[in-house]
Amino acid sequence: MEKISISILMLISCFVLAMRFEGVHGYKNYTVGDSHGWYDNLKDPKVNYQKWAAGKNFSLGDYLIFNTDKNHTVVQTYNLTIYKHCDYNNADSDDTIDWSAGEPEVSTEAVTMAVPLVKEGMNYFFSGNYDGEQCKHGQHFKINVTHGQGLPESLKNPVPDSPAPNSADNSDNVPDTVIPSNFDNPINGGDVKAASGAAGRNVRIGLVVFVFFWYSCCKYVWVIS
Repeated sequence: MEKISISILMLISCFVLAMRFEGVHGYKNYTVGDSHGWYDNLKDPKVNYQKWAAGKNFSLGDYLIFNTDKNHTVVQTYNLTIYKHCDYNNADSDDTIDWSAGEPEVSTEAVTMAVPLVKEGMNYFFSGNYDGEQCKHGQHFKINVTHGQGLPESLKNPVPDSPAPNSADNSDNVPDTVIPSNFDNPINGGDVKAASGAAGRNVRIGLVVFVFFWYSCCKYVWVIS
């Protein structure tokens, strides 16, 4: 009876371990607007960023990737009033950040900005160009950021942001990329389900092998005893 109780306890422990690892995954990258990029309704009438954000689980340490051009900006704020007015001219530096590469310009030159999520609660995003006109034409959204796994070490004490180095061939087809220097390449949001599923399968396979080996050993012990 004692041997049977130990066997049951071991099997339960293996099951709990499998369930624990099943949901584990890394930080995520979310490409804002997916293939539509980050633009206002006048440039792309199909964009709906609040709809894009719906159903997604944003957590500390995740990144939002904005694919846009130099004629559109990325403003992140924790201030609802700033967000509602689409105007950050009088915003405090501790609650609003302009992630744009430089001064706005009438240019279709592509640019990519990577924005880390470093504060729990509501995060608001909009384009601040043309006195908020782009924001008022659909270029805005809000998300709720949960704790998740917490901030990675690289974001707990961030260093000043720096633009990514230019490519060696200086090709005009390669967009400028503004990525924080502490960017640690989390997995893409679209790959999370597959990645976590693969990890879960690997854990289950390992546990099956372990249980089989353990059972064989126990059976051998029972036989010789």
